[in-house]
Amino acid sequence: MKADREQKPLNQCYICAKHRGDIAFPGDTIYEDEFVKVVHASMLDGADTMYLGYLMVETKRHALGWAELSVEEAQAVGRATALLGRALKAVAPVEHVYSFVLGHHVPHFHLQIVPRYEGAPREYWGVKVTDWPEAPQGNEEDIRRLCERLREFLADHACE
Repeated sequence: MKADREQKPLNQCYICAKHRGDIAFPGDTIYEDEFVKVVHASMLDGADTMYLGYLMVETKRHALGWAELSVEEAQAVGRATALLGRALKAVAPVEHVYSFVLGHHVPHFHLQIVPRYEGAPREYWGVKVTDWPEAPQGNEEDIRRLCERLREFLADHACE
């Protein structure tokens, strides 16, 4: 069975290019350690806004999925996910935090952290959470402000 994604050369990988500084992303880096970088997801082509708080935990080393991560990298992903989930709940009206690793489109490990905001109807829970029409949407400035609040929370509470 052939995988639906393939290993791309590092110079063609979207996430590697982002980490090199070749591609801009909104809100700057929120959290970073030796193994991972956490950023807000970028807006889709042509969009003025996007689901606010949609974060990405990206490994610094180019790896396709969980099976290719070292134990240290996997631990760093888990730590970052817990820290950012806590931060989202502290700085926004978030009642639940999802994490997904789908790996269908970008062949570089990235875990998606997606908040479910208070009041989201049950039919929008899970992977449909971003389809909720009343969910908070933000432009680049809104994303920048949210990322700043997340960084401030982490600076004050990262060791708790």
